[in-house]
Amino acid sequence: MWTWAPLRSWLASLITSYWADPALNAVQILMVMIGLILVMAFYTLAERKIIGWMQSRRGPNRVNLFWVPGLGQPFADVVKLLFKEIVVPADANGILFRVAPFLTLIPALAIWAVIPFAPQHAFANINAGLLYILAMTSMGVYGVILAGWAANSKYAFLGAMRSAAQIVAYEIAMGFAMVGVLMVSGSLNMGAIVESQHGGPLSWNWFWLFPLLVVYYISGVAETNRAPFDVAEGESEIVAGFHVDYSGMAFALFFIAEYVNMILISALTVIFFFGGWLSPLDGYLPASSLLAAPSFFWFGLKTLFPMFGFLWLRATFPRYRYDQIMRLGWKALIPVTLVWLLVEGVLIYYHVGPWKGHP
Repeated sequence: MWTWAPLRSWLASLITSYWADPALNAVQILMVMIGLILVMAFYTLAERKIIGWMQSRRGPNRVNLFWVPGLGQPFADVVKLLFKEIVVPADANGILFRVAPFLTLIPALAIWAVIPFAPQHAFANINAGLLYILAMTSMGVYGVILAGWAANSKYAFLGAMRSAAQIVAYEIAMGFAMVGVLMVSGSLNMGAIVESQHGGPLSWNWFWLFPLLVVYYISGVAETNRAPFDVAEGESEIVAGFHVDYSGMAFALFFIAEYVNMILISALTVIFFFGGWLSPLDGYLPASSLLAAPSFFWFGLKTLFPMFGFLWLRATFPRYRYDQIMRLGWKALIPVTLVWLLVEGVLIYYHVGPWKGHP
């Protein structure tokens, strides 16, 4: 992803040049994964602080780090979970019970292989990146189902079935929204999707695909089982849902997967609809200007806004009933995407908007 010629040369001097590139890739992957986990950790702190502010509370303020009240709370949580015992129920399927958390987390991390952080900065710049994302996001549900079934608990199984039905419903709406993005960009490559939005904020896909943006983001919130769509964890009905029997680091893996998916959905929203690493000043300043240059800075800055939206929704809306969630997915979001895909097809046929002048 990064060339880092001096480091490659140094690695080649320690080992053979044949293994220098794989070793460099491994170092870069490790850096991105550590960075992602750290962002996730402080995202949990930001959630508690921001929602506390919205509800006139202080939030975490006891565990100090660098003299900042509450800054060490994520690390305290990690230490607590590391030292808690992992209890496997006596009647559970031990193998599947232990495998399920990994089946939830690994796809969430694997998707980052095709995320373009900046121009020509993706681990795998494959032409079928969009299909890869659809495939990986669909695999996460298997971990949820196995976690509920393997625990041999009615509460956990009900939570797993709820979650599976919800994910399938909103996966369809999300997939149709991605089809709209594909129709605009004409490519399944993630970098090409970003580059097709060149020209400033009004050239980004949010303008012509606004209904699909709304559907995609709502579906992303539902996919991650976040409030107000968190019926899979409705404590008043089914205790903690599919992971009710998990403790310690086994529970932490589900927790990490949820927040990594939230960051992922935010990043994909930016890539599909807000120009990814493109500058909002692109087209308004000279191309040689630093502020107009595409970079990771713009990608990271834009991603913060959808991430904040997840927290805002949780603090604002009450949990929906299960039938309301299913009705929204099947009877509202999917029809909206189908209608807008038809409208988009008409715009493409008559060369309106971003398709003006296209053959």
